[in-house]
Amino acid sequence: MSAAPGRPWYPEFVLLASIWGSSFLFTRLAVVEFGALPTAAVRVAIAALFLLPLMLMRGHGPQLRQHWKAVFLVGLLNSGIPFACFAFALLYITTGLSSILNATVPLFGALVAWIWLKDRPDGSRILGLVIGFAGVALLASDKAGLRPAPPGGPTGWTETWGPMLAIAACLLATLCYGISASYTRRYLGGLPSLVTATGSQIGATLGLALPAILFWPARTPGLTAWLAILFVGVACTGIAYVLYFRLIESAGPARALTVTFLVPVFALFYGGVFLGESITPWMIGCGAVILVGTSLSTGLLRLWR
Repeated sequence: MSAAPGRPWYPEFVLLASIWGSSFLFTRLAVVEFGALPTAAVRVAIAALFLLPLMLMRGHGPQLRQHWKAVFLVGLLNSGIPFACFAFALLYITTGLSSILNATVPLFGALVAWIWLKDRPDGSRILGLVIGFAGVALLASDKAGLRPAPPGGPTGWTETWGPMLAIAACLLATLCYGISASYTRRYLGGLPSLVTATGSQIGATLGLALPAILFWPARTPGLTAWLAILFVGVACTGIAYVLYFRLIESAGPARALTVTFLVPVFALFYGGVFLGESITPWMIGCGAVILVGTSLSTGLLRLWR
């Protein structure tokens, strides 16, 4: 899909990056009181309630009924599992570190497409995969970006294994995003994006409902946590999807993909200002390595033809 002429896309590009960057901040505010699974479940439920009327007004209900099984599965891979993973991770690592790890989504997308769809990358893109994953390894090897152990848990375990599991959860989330992209490309090609977005949120809600009930916090979350999760559901999920689809139409899919690279800038800024998180040169350097590798692996940057 090519960019639509005459329609400025830069404002929506920056707005989308700023909204998605804030999702890490507001998820952090919610997860400390809700817990990981309830946070993810309430987020997708709110997004589904927001998107469903928009989809029905477009007359896409019959298409969702026809493809509901595949779309619901995409919901688990593209929303349910990743949102739960990132919510869990934010208990142990900073919003800045998690957002940098989130920028590996195109890396995993290229890797999965290579293995599953036989979309073999050229030499430049293979080099990008190597550089990108090397950046992830360097980032994960450092102590920067880790949180103090949360209260109430076994201190030794949380200090040793909590951050490692958090980083692994972020990478599992980005792997799920990559699998979901290839699955959507193979089985849901041609389906309107709003149908996929709405149906995926409904599917994620159904998949997370029972785990969220089982792990619902004994203490009722406060107003700040509720407002944070409401913002994440409406703005960072529902409105962000609409903006993303508009961006694809106006700027084209290749440019829309690069919004992932701008998200950590906003996430680092929000985390530093509102949560007092530190931003170290090591995090910035590793993030730059990851972005270079991702740019090469997706073909946005080429060293040779």
